[in-house]
Amino acid sequence: MAMDLKKLQNGSDIRGVAAPGVPDEPVTLTPESAFLLTKGFACWLEKNCSRPISELKISVGHDSRITADTLKKAVCDGLVAMGCTVLDCGLASTPSMFMSTVFPELACDGAIMITASHLPFNRNGLKFFNRNGGLDKPDIAKVIELAGQNITGTGSGKIEKAPLIDIYSRHLVELIRKGANRTDDYDRPLKGLKIIVDAGNGAGGFFVEKVLKPLGADTTGSQFLEPDGMFPNHIPNPENKEAMKSVCSAVLKNNADLGIIFDTDVDRSSAVDRYGKEISRNAIIALISAIIAQQHPGTAIVTDSVTSDELTEFIEHDLNCRHHRFKRGYKNVINEAIRLNQSGEDCQLAIETSGHAALKENYFLDDGAYLTAKLLIKAAQMAVEGKSLDMLIAGLRHPLEACEIRLKITASDFKAYGTKMLEDFKAFAEGQKEYQIAPVNHEGVRVNLDQQNGNGWMLVRLSLHDPIIPVNIESNSAGGCKQIAAKLIDFLRPYQEIDVTSLEQFLEN
Repeated sequence: MAMDLKKLQNGSDIRGVAAPGVPDEPVTLTPESAFLLTKGFACWLEKNCSRPISELKISVGHDSRITADTLKKAVCDGLVAMGCTVLDCGLASTPSMFMSTVFPELACDGAIMITASHLPFNRNGLKFFNRNGGLDKPDIAKVIELAGQNITGTGSGKIEKAPLIDIYSRHLVELIRKGANRTDDYDRPLKGLKIIVDAGNGAGGFFVEKVLKPLGADTTGSQFLEPDGMFPNHIPNPENKEAMKSVCSAVLKNNADLGIIFDTDVDRSSAVDRYGKEISRNAIIALISAIIAQQHPGTAIVTDSVTSDELTEFIEHDLNCRHHRFKRGYKNVINEAIRLNQSGEDCQLAIETSGHAALKENYFLDDGAYLTAKLLIKAAQMAVEGKSLDMLIAGLRHPLEACEIRLKITASDFKAYGTKMLEDFKAFAEGQKEYQIAPVNHEGVRVNLDQQNGNGWMLVRLSLHDPIIPVNIESNSAGGCKQIAAKLIDFLRPYQEIDVTSLEQFLEN
């Protein structure tokens, strides 16, 4: 059982197959494993907050996944078995679960969110929090270790219901009212704005009724607000092309001023401007950076490694801030931002192109609803002047071409094989006059190419958890991405345990 639990760790999360029905995907995250992991978390929390288990109060919530109720029962049973007080928060967002440790009316010692973010319907997982934030990878390893030790408890715990989303929504409403500070209508700063939400049938539907409408917004045209763990309309993921196309169309169809899209558990979001153009990836980073830069001039902005050179130009030249690229993974960028602050450099924002955004002012919690609240505050202020959010990033340039190609590693020890390939590629690139290795790079190998050799850059890296080599390429010349990809495939051909089929297909199309 201990080995089975270890297989469920996915960085700082627990992830697994929780429902049958997909060929070749047996159930790995069972109620039994959730029960044991929860008991392990209770023991970990006791050790880390110096309070006996019998005095611990732990909140439990879930998104719209079809296995949520089954796993929630197992989680609650585990906490009750250990003697904890359980606050059953029902349908919730991941960020709101952390906030249950902050809100004085709840004052939880820890929180457990049952979610697998944007993964397919048959997956699920657990995210753990204490009052310092989400647990890191070593913490999860310790929870798993404790879970495998046949822990017993008093069995004297109890379960209470808690209206977390109501409390959390009121928090967001007051935040927006205070931030917008509309003297003409303080309570309804979004009056006159039409704002569409696409919740993708995840947990984010609450944002319409409990946040936008009390603030006076017209939400006509909002879609897929009803929780449905089969996700019948599109994957709830701001990085998904079908999802973004859907919300862009809804904005145009309803002549809206702004569109908002959330992922399943609302820790990520992106936006759509009044012209139906998506504000995602580099653009969402640029937009929130522009807002933060007005409040904190010169601050550092930490992003993941795949952001464009044009974004760097915007942050550093237009905003006069510092762009600090770091490793992919939302915990990586958050921890790097925290490290910068501890070292004496002001850093107010950590954000991935995926839409994970964490602000210093908000506990460095990656919260899609909080990111949206910051956008809405600015939208309300600009509306008074007859302006709109898209004007803030009018100076952001975009590459002519961009693509991501994912190559499978078939070697049994994929990390060792992929790492060796990257070492070889770096040595190879150093010997090519047309390659210029990026001077600051924390992940993989990033090389710049001149106008004659693709007029852009590529980043070749190893996936954090999967046997995949993601390749990101951008170019400012027509056909430049293929020109750069052709150089890479020639290098990769001798590596027989890297499947270059997707790269070949990209070059052929």
